[in-house]
Amino acid sequence: MNCKKSILSAAIVASLSFAAQLHAQETSTTTQTTEDATDLGTITVVGIRGSIEKSLEAKRDSDSRVEVITSEDIGKMPDKNVADSLSRVPGVNISAASANEGAFDENDRVSMRGTSPSLTQTLIDGHNVASGDWFVLNQTGTVGRSVSYSLLPAELVDRVVVRKSSEAKLVEGGAVGSIDIVTRNPLNFDEGFSIFGSVGAVHAELPGKTDPQISVLGNWKNADGSFGLTVQAFSEERHLRRDGQELLGYEAIGANTAAGVAHPDLVGVFFPTLVGSALFEQERKRTGGMITAQFKPTDTVELEANYFRSDMKADNYNRNYMLWGSRIINGTNGANGQVPLPGYVIRNNTLVQAEFAATPGVDPANAFGIYDQISRPGAKSSTEFFSVDGKWDVSDKLTFSGQIGTSEGHGETPTQDVAEWDVGLNSGAGWGLHGVGAADWHLGNANTGVPGTPGTDYRLDWIFGFQDIDVVDEEDWAKLDGKYFVDDSVLDSIEFGVRNARHKRNLDQVTAQGPDFSGGPDPFDPANWPNGFQNYPGDFGDGLGGNFPRNIWYFSPGQLAIFNQMTNRDPVSRFFFPGAYGLEETSSAAYTQFNFSGERWTANLGVRFVRTEEEVTNYVNADPLDPAAITTSAFGAFKKVLTTNTYNDWLPSANFKYNLNDDMVLRLAASRTLTRPDFSALAGAVSLTPPAAVGGIGTGTGGNPQLEPIISTNLDATFEWYYAERALFSVGVFYMDIDNYVALGTDRQAYFTIDAQRPQGELIQYDLTVPVSSSAKVKGLELAWEQPFGDHFGVFANYTYADGDTDDGTAMLGTSENTYNVGAYFENDKFNARVNYNYRSEFFSGLDRASAFYQDEIDNVSASFGYQITDNFSLALDLMNLNNPKTKYYAENKDRPRSIYENGRQYYLNFRFKF
Repeated sequence: MNCKKSILSAAIVASLSFAAQLHAQETSTTTQTTEDATDLGTITVVGIRGSIEKSLEAKRDSDSRVEVITSEDIGKMPDKNVADSLSRVPGVNISAASANEGAFDENDRVSMRGTSPSLTQTLIDGHNVASGDWFVLNQTGTVGRSVSYSLLPAELVDRVVVRKSSEAKLVEGGAVGSIDIVTRNPLNFDEGFSIFGSVGAVHAELPGKTDPQISVLGNWKNADGSFGLTVQAFSEERHLRRDGQELLGYEAIGANTAAGVAHPDLVGVFFPTLVGSALFEQERKRTGGMITAQFKPTDTVELEANYFRSDMKADNYNRNYMLWGSRIINGTNGANGQVPLPGYVIRNNTLVQAEFAATPGVDPANAFGIYDQISRPGAKSSTEFFSVDGKWDVSDKLTFSGQIGTSEGHGETPTQDVAEWDVGLNSGAGWGLHGVGAADWHLGNANTGVPGTPGTDYRLDWIFGFQDIDVVDEEDWAKLDGKYFVDDSVLDSIEFGVRNARHKRNLDQVTAQGPDFSGGPDPFDPANWPNGFQNYPGDFGDGLGGNFPRNIWYFSPGQLAIFNQMTNRDPVSRFFFPGAYGLEETSSAAYTQFNFSGERWTANLGVRFVRTEEEVTNYVNADPLDPAAITTSAFGAFKKVLTTNTYNDWLPSANFKYNLNDDMVLRLAASRTLTRPDFSALAGAVSLTPPAAVGGIGTGTGGNPQLEPIISTNLDATFEWYYAERALFSVGVFYMDIDNYVALGTDRQAYFTIDAQRPQGELIQYDLTVPVSSSAKVKGLELAWEQPFGDHFGVFANYTYADGDTDDGTAMLGTSENTYNVGAYFENDKFNARVNYNYRSEFFSGLDRASAFYQDEIDNVSASFGYQITDNFSLALDLMNLNNPKTKYYAENKDRPRSIYENGRQYYLNFRFKF
């Protein structure tokens, strides 16, 4: 079967339409690794070899610790967004998920040096960019500071600067480092008028779909080079299918359950809460563009205006047919759940193998399985910014530069069409866990291929879902920088400046829908639907292993939409106040930086002062008689709470570079850097579970608006040896001591509660699991090697070791101990080829459904091939996920698998042109 699929894929790839993409190797750009465009000279290079030379030259000339990726690198690799390119940089990790939603087939988040993505800052042309997420759980659940790279196509980039050491003049926000995406300048193009473009297609193997891709860039500048305009547009469509198995959390067997009473050895043993066959399908369309105008009326004055927008339409449909372990064992079947048949197996305090008998005649409410179908039409995300930069050389000794701008991002879920069924009624069930990867499981004699008879084979359990969601992320900023040059002294220059920014993030409306059929016909009886039902693809899960249900029925998204018209979607009575929040941060900064140089050395020393004023708004349970209470919601009475804080932080930094000889460079750096806590950590929704007994203590979760900015004290040392043209060997060590690191702790709080036990309502104490300030340390090693062989061949490799420790002994978010890349390339005047292998070891991703969530080790193989037809036309074939990697997750240990996903391979064929 796999052989047939590979042959089919090859045939489809061979028939893809020819097209053209921006050939960035033909542009002449000014290489820079700082915000000053004049710090480095212009180097005109072409091809893979030229791009390596250009990147190493910029890295070598920088006064601080940086890595540089040029546009040529992106153009010559299978890089469909900026994160793909960053995956090959030492010290950088990429992931295909923002939180614990499971991996999709596009790199979406970037992190540095064994930490979470929220501690890495992403900039475009030196400023922050607002961002949005299309996935509902990233809109309402874990909401971090990181930027979604799925909105940032590779065509946007002139170069990417990865800053591993800080300087006082750099905008704060990256506790462990920052990534600056530098776009193109109209006056840097060689020709007065030029057009670059590509037209092509992408074939995704798993969904079996081929979709168009197009990108066009036009640039014009006048004869004297005083004014230029660049206009760029892109439209990229792609189908995605993700086959998966999900185990949604683990629970312990209680002493008073039937299983615990019958088998005391099972008390306290963990079992899977839900085990499901999950099919996710999506159609993505990324469109947008950028306009840049550059004006240089004199040699001393320069102005530039930029507008960028990227929209991702991301309709998606997720189905998950599940064994309901918690209902079977801790639920209501029989008296207190079911007892496993003899032969069950316990390993690592986990019930890894169990069988349960069918229960004929028992209430169908006690189903052994449950089935969710969730369609999200209209899901989308977007980002845009507008900025104006100016520079004025007042004299030979004094220069001023400034920037003002605004950015806005959205993450939207206007509708969730959802239905949930009890399935496997009285069917029996069983599972077998085999470590990380796919489990074996079944629902006895249940026929998964057809819906069957309502009330006998399945029944409606609930209709749920959030909608009317539009998370708005905004930032406005202004800054002014100055630089004064000092002659005839070790002190070269003094830089100084101020910056002010206001960042807002709001989710103003969350509607939680529920059933309201009002006596109408059963919308879940297939007899009522002339279009019937569909089934999972015939090859669903073929690459996952395991023996579990694969032939599963489902209704179409259109049918679900009709079902859900019968639900209660009133935005007033169904307003889910705990999910709404608002956050506004005003940051003011000022800095001074001194730049020094000697015969073989350079250095800078500076300090940045940052003042953060923070306002967090959320909603908590309230007494209905409280004058401030809002009583219009079916979920209870709530009131708005505003929390304000102000923080003042000093951020010193120092960088030292010494040229040991013409080929060897030694670098030392020390700094204090800052990142603010995640939005969901500050303003997360409060969820309460009241105590069963009167006078007891309840439990719950929530945010913590009192969290202080995260401060990291950093030390960095690097040795670089540029032993030949396009060659490098480097070794670096780093250490980060992080204060106010966000961990989880318990805080006792009181909330007014109305429930069946307390119909009149009373103030109840709750022990909430909330984010708290802790501390952490990360130390590591980075190795990098670039080696050409003759005029046409070359290899490269890098390795990063990271060791993260937290004060409370828990795993540190995002810390992969080992990450490495190995690659090779060939290039002559007509043909080029490049292949890359990337590996990342396992890492802690957070908590999900009260259990740990680790991503297991993963590797990836990608390749690209290019052929230069003429000076103006070329072909490019980019191959991604060639090894068809499986993304695997596990809980507290590897005997508790959480999920496994397969996204399949993708093939891009483009015909590129330039005029």
